[in-house]
Amino acid sequence: MNLSELGAFLRSRRDRIRPADVGLPSGPRRRVPGLRRDEVAQLAGASVEYYIELERGAGSQPSEQMLAALARALRLTEDERDHVFHLAGRVTPPKGGPASHVHPGMADLLGRLLATPAQVITDLHVTLLQNPAAIALLGDHSVHRGADASFIHRWFTDPASRRLYPEADHPVQSRAFVADLRAAAARRDARDTEIAALVGTLRERSAEFGELWAEHDVAFRRDDRKRILHPAMGLLEVNCLTLFSEDGRQRLLWFTPALGTDSAERLDLLAVIGTQDLLPG
Repeated sequence: MNLSELGAFLRSRRDRIRPADVGLPSGPRRRVPGLRRDEVAQLAGASVEYYIELERGAGSQPSEQMLAALARALRLTEDERDHVFHLAGRVTPPKGGPASHVHPGMADLLGRLLATPAQVITDLHVTLLQNPAAIALLGDHSVHRGADASFIHRWFTDPASRRLYPEADHPVQSRAFVADLRAAAARRDARDTEIAALVGTLRERSAEFGELWAEHDVAFRRDDRKRILHPAMGLLEVNCLTLFSEDGRQRLLWFTPALGTDSAERLDLLAVIGTQDLLPG
């Protein structure tokens, strides 16, 4: 572990990024060519004081989640991300988990989708990055840890996760999730332990999953029309479109209003109010 070198490396990466590269206004009176410390902290979801301590090489050993968030905020390449983990004395996380490296190109594209709900997920439906509009529409998925980081895992083990969709749509969603997971499993190496563990756990804990898995349906989710139950906006009908990474392990999802519905106006309103709680009480 070398926290002083980590701090120096973070400073060097911060200096090379222009605010416009990460969707921030440049402003007329900037004293630094790159990002300010408070801007990196904001992008990574950390306090300014904590990030300043990191750059000074002081403080405690940062967690894997914080290192992954900093790598995304600073648009690090995969080699740079691994370097950060080594300097912090952390084991480089495997691909597919919540600390997975997000390709800078996908992160950049996500940052340009300001009013459009969008997020980057893995092929196991672990959410890696959400823009504010996606958090307003779907909720903040960064709070989930371990196996629950996968929405597929939550879908078949936690009934509360299904409140996102009308009950009448649950069978269709279940079938689509299982077919997509089987397609992802086939694309990965047959000895992949991560996906084998997920499938094994779901077969043990969910009879519904076991029955659907035994049917051997296979189909990637490339585009869907979904009905989403929002606590403030009510029922929204959206198109969910998908852009796959080259290796298929990551996907950029973005949500547009379905034609012929009033969802466009309500999505526009949601983009304005964000995550403010409009419910009575």
